[in-house]
Amino acid sequence: MLSTLLDNRHVRSAALQVLLLVGFASLLYWLWSNTAENLAARGIQVGFEYLHRQANFPISESVLPYDPSDSFGWAYLVGLTNTVTISLLAIVASTVFGLVIALVRLARNPLASAMATAFVGGVRNMPLIVQLLFWYALATTLLPAPRLAFNPLPGVYLSLRGLYIPSVSLGPNGVTFLMLAAAVAVSFWLFARRVPLVARRASAGIAIVAATIFATTTLEPSVSLPALKGLNFVGGLRLSPEFAALMLGLIIYTSVFISEVIRGGIEAVSRGQWEAGRALGLSERQTLFRIIIPQALRVIIPPMTSQYLSTVKNTTLALAVGYPELGLVVGTVINQTGQAIESIAILLSVFLTISIAVSLFMNWYNAHVALVTR
Repeated sequence: MLSTLLDNRHVRSAALQVLLLVGFASLLYWLWSNTAENLAARGIQVGFEYLHRQANFPISESVLPYDPSDSFGWAYLVGLTNTVTISLLAIVASTVFGLVIALVRLARNPLASAMATAFVGGVRNMPLIVQLLFWYALATTLLPAPRLAFNPLPGVYLSLRGLYIPSVSLGPNGVTFLMLAAAVAVSFWLFARRVPLVARRASAGIAIVAATIFATTTLEPSVSLPALKGLNFVGGLRLSPEFAALMLGLIIYTSVFISEVIRGGIEAVSRGQWEAGRALGLSERQTLFRIIIPQALRVIIPPMTSQYLSTVKNTTLALAVGYPELGLVVGTVINQTGQAIESIAILLSVFLTISIAVSLFMNWYNAHVALVTR
C-alpha cells in the first residue's frame, strides 16, 4: 500500500507541498514566539491597542481632515490617502506625458526626435532621489515671496509658500456624494455589457435622477479664491512646495520609462499596418490612434504594469522632501510609540495590497485587449 502511494507522482507532489507548508508555518511561529519573548523580557508591549490612542503630532497637509487630537489609526489612514492620491496623479500624468514623449521621439523631425532622445537618456540615468531634491531646491529658493508672487491666471498665485488656486467645496456631504457617485459609476461600467440596452438606459436615467435629487438637497457648493492678506495668502487651495517637487520628480522620472515602453509597443506593430491605414484614406493621426495603438497595447500593458508598481513604491521617497505620505507617518508613529513591528507590518500590508490591486486591474485590462483566438 505504502509503496503504491510513493510510486504515485501526484501523491508525492502533494506530500512535498504539505511538508513545505508545515515547515514554513513552523518557521513563522518560531520567529514570532522568539520575538515576542525577547520583547517581553525588555518590557516592550506588543499589539495594536495603540491605534486608538491620541496621536499628538501634526501632519502638514492631507486629503482627509486631520488634527493632532485624532488617533494613531486615523493618522495611518490620512497617510494612506496621501500615498494613494499622489500615486494615482503620478500614474495618470506620467502615462499622458510618456505618450507625448514617445510620439515626439518617433517623429520624422530629426531635431525634435534628437531632443526627446537626449531628454529620455538624461532623466532615466539620474537617480530619482537626486531629481526630487533638485526640484525641491528650485521650489524653495528661486520662487518669489508672497507679495511678489507670480500671477499667471486670475486666482492663481505661485510663490515660495506654494501654488494657490481656487477651490470648490461641496459642503459636509461632498465626500459622501463623490464616493457614492464613483461606486455607482464603476458598478455601471462593470455590468453594463451584461444587460440589454433598454435596461442600461433605464438604470442610467434612474442613477442620474437620484444623483440630482441627492445633490440639490444635501450639497452646499461654494468657491474660495486665494487672496493676499498680511504676509501670506488666505483662502483657495494650497499646493505646497513639497507636493509640487514630489509630483514633478515622480512624473518626469516615470514618464521617460513609460515613453520607452510605448515606443517599443508602437514599433512592434508591423509597418504594413501604417500602409493599410493610408490605403484606407486615414490620416497619420487616425491611423495611429485607431489602428496602431490598439494593437500596440498588447505589447505595452505587461511592462506598463511594472512601471505602475514602481511608481507606487517610489512614493516612499517623498520622505526626502518632507511630504507626509504613509512612510513618513509610519516613521513618526514609531518614534512616538516604539511600536516598530506593528507599524512596519501595517506599512508592508498596505503596499502589498496596493500592488496586488494594481496587478489585478492591469491583468484584467490586458485580458480585455488581448487578441482572442479560436
